[in-house]
Amino acid sequence: MLITIHILIQAGLITRILLRQHRDPASRIAWIVVVLALPVVGIVAYLLLGETNIGAKRTARLRGIHAAMPKVSQTPGWDALILYADVPELYRPLFNVGRSISGFEPVGGNLARLMADSDSTIDAMVADIEAASDHVHVLFYIWLPDNNGARIAEALKRAATRGVTCRALVDGLGSRALVRSRLWTEMANGGVKLARALPIDHPLLRVFFGRIDLRNHRKIVVIDNWVTYCGSQNCADPAFLPKAKYAPWVDAVMRFEGAVARQNQSVFASDWMTYYAEDIRDLLRQPIAAPATGFPAQVIASGPTVRHSAMPEMFVSLIYSARHELVITTPYYVPDDALQGALCAAGNRGVAVTIVFPARNDDFAVAATSRSCYADLLAAGVNIYEYVGGLLHTKSLTLDGQITLIGSANMDRRSFDLNFENNILLYDPALTVEMRRRQDVYLSQSKPVTVAEVDAWSWWDRLRNNALAMLGPVL
Repeated sequence: MLITIHILIQAGLITRILLRQHRDPASRIAWIVVVLALPVVGIVAYLLLGETNIGAKRTARLRGIHAAMPKVSQTPGWDALILYADVPELYRPLFNVGRSISGFEPVGGNLARLMADSDSTIDAMVADIEAASDHVHVLFYIWLPDNNGARIAEALKRAATRGVTCRALVDGLGSRALVRSRLWTEMANGGVKLARALPIDHPLLRVFFGRIDLRNHRKIVVIDNWVTYCGSQNCADPAFLPKAKYAPWVDAVMRFEGAVARQNQSVFASDWMTYYAEDIRDLLRQPIAAPATGFPAQVIASGPTVRHSAMPEMFVSLIYSARHELVITTPYYVPDDALQGALCAAGNRGVAVTIVFPARNDDFAVAATSRSCYADLLAAGVNIYEYVGGLLHTKSLTLDGQITLIGSANMDRRSFDLNFENNILLYDPALTVEMRRRQDVYLSQSKPVTVAEVDAWSWWDRLRNNALAMLGPVL
């Protein structure tokens, strides 16, 4: 009897897997294998992790808030900024892809600088919070109650004391250490408005209302509607105590001034209003200053409630646009077929493609899956390096010395399907050169991966890497 029930449940889940929309064949096959090969465990795994669903009520609320948000393009003064966004014809299709994801046009008149390192990023954020006159908004996936985490918290408390409205949103899982700490209570008592995205208060019940491991992976800071930060860094020390053996964590962050901050503001506001009963849409209606000299940029925010395959489509579009050089850094590489094929195609058509991974990854399954792709990439002429100076956490892409993409999205299935992510695409040769120099610094602390080295891997290494790669759509 129990066997019959088990078979019927398996059959029902397999039917569900085959009928689900927006699931590529590799993902369907991987989940069917899990359900059939792991009795009971496979069924439980699919029920917990098999479907991209944050819950019907939460999805309806988020989409309702997003639909009611003022259009950034209707902000007084915005037309002049859009006209000022002088993107060469060659690269306009890339920004069209970005617009199809977030609805934001590329907007001109922006300035930016690349922060020197993680600690200097925190220094700059604290200085900007100290200088804020109206509001400070911060959103982090991971915010630790360590030295840097405390510095940001204390700066927010001081700003709130002098009358600046401070709002802080954190991911319910990634920042659970902060939420449970004294620092969280002190911020609340100090007048900082606090909220948790995708909270997990009752894990056993949470699974009935949506997938438990969908996370808000964004890192956003917006100050006075004009300054914003975007990059890979969480609010923590480079030592990153929860995974200290991989330290230091090496990140890249850019500080922007200009109209692109209003787009990040819109992303923050929609997230904030989903989890905190406060309408802050009026901040998006404030007139914006006339454009000054600066470059065009565009926020690209993706997530499980945005259209399917948004981030992989953005990555693939960038890769196919490369004519001369493409340099990528990413800590987590679990590609779909389109992304892997695009990189190989770029190498085969003569583009100088370089991709840098961390030599030691904090996720062994992701590391193995990445390495299962090495042979095909190398055969196509792609240069692969492994960074040995810590865990290279920077997510960056530079294209032909002209275009830069920086943000929170990795080249893995989590960033493609499960996480809410935030990135900025920009056209500026000078800033791209600066980002390219940072990538060169990473390369100087990396070892090249050669065809001979991959060919010398043991049969056990190949077996492990390829077996885990089969489960890539599940990772």
